[in-house]
Amino acid sequence: MDAWPGPTIPALPGRGLPVRVWDTATGQLRPLAPGPIATMYVCGITPYDATHLGHAATYLTFDTLLRVLRDGGHEVRYVQNVTDVDDPLFERAAQTGEDWRALATREIALFRTDMQALRIVPPHAYVSVSEAVPLVVAMVQRLLAVGAAYELDGDIYSMVGADPHFGSVGRYDRATMITLAAERGGDPERPGKKDPLDALLWRAERPGEPSWPSPFGPGRPGWHVECAAIAVGHLGPTIDVNGGGRDLIFPHHEHSASHATLATGSWPFARTYLHQAMVGLNGHKMSKSRGNLVLVSALRQAGIDPSAVRLAMLGHGYRQDWAWTDDDLPRATQRLAAWRAGTARTSGPDATPVVEQMRLALADDLDTPRALAAVDRWAADAANHRGRMEGAPGLLRDAVDALLGVRLQS
Repeated sequence: MDAWPGPTIPALPGRGLPVRVWDTATGQLRPLAPGPIATMYVCGITPYDATHLGHAATYLTFDTLLRVLRDGGHEVRYVQNVTDVDDPLFERAAQTGEDWRALATREIALFRTDMQALRIVPPHAYVSVSEAVPLVVAMVQRLLAVGAAYELDGDIYSMVGADPHFGSVGRYDRATMITLAAERGGDPERPGKKDPLDALLWRAERPGEPSWPSPFGPGRPGWHVECAAIAVGHLGPTIDVNGGGRDLIFPHHEHSASHATLATGSWPFARTYLHQAMVGLNGHKMSKSRGNLVLVSALRQAGIDPSAVRLAMLGHGYRQDWAWTDDDLPRATQRLAAWRAGTARTSGPDATPVVEQMRLALADDLDTPRALAAVDRWAADAANHRGRMEGAPGLLRDAVDALLGVRLQS
């Protein structure tokens, strides 16, 4: 499946720094240490509604990481999925009377447009679950072959008891995992399961649901195995970064890692697990189910510059929960205008130290607020006519584009 057209990223003089980020699995700041090619898998949307700022903040975080890795000299092989085979999509289609394929196609197209407007670098492979069913079937077959899965009334389940590392991603206690599984799409109460935490790998065909053929009968993939199969199929048994929103830590990333580990025999599945904090509105997490959404497409249709939207989100660190307020856009719009005014000059204060300050900030757990503050100081100096270095505005303009993804040139 096609992603979206990517932005041109300027090359900067010198080289960026090694980056460290917060690893969920260890609960520590840890350096990323990829080879020449860094591999990253990020869970994509379930396309039953439009992109809200909670989604956008997640993809912006991993876009920032990708840019920092590229600036450090790494090629980044980035894979993102689209969960176009899942209950929420089918439920929304049934509610509206729309074919699920048509609904998914429309919302995926809108998501692509939003990502292009926000200048998010597209993934190397953008893979829908519906086109990856053969990968899923192969992984389920492998899990059955190694004794890590079993059949229950036609459905296939994983066996968490077969994985000695299960629980190492989120580090939750068993009672918490059972509670979260029940809240987030699992079925711990189902009779006949070997363990309440065993996860569905293959759902046997039900009336009115789409299905695909398989050696274990017609049906459709379970949620977690989709991402495991796509990631392993496109990136290999061990990747550098697995990420998404913090609400995916359990059960999704825990089970995806377990499926991949049991199917390949390689542990850990990911060397680093990186998670975006929650974005709220009116005192609650921004979510489709609650309906408290700020939609990227609505902001664009209202004439808001996508660069201002991007700057508003970059003003918040990725690890701290934050809430969208009426002050975010005016503050970002004012900042954008100041930066554009400063970089529109033919000369200005020396930008080389600012570029290094930005690199230092971003290498330190993607500290975007600190990187923005460094550019703010330069723009203030430029407005006060401090410094007359030819080419400095152009260097800063390129650095802001390359590292922060904000286009300052009109």
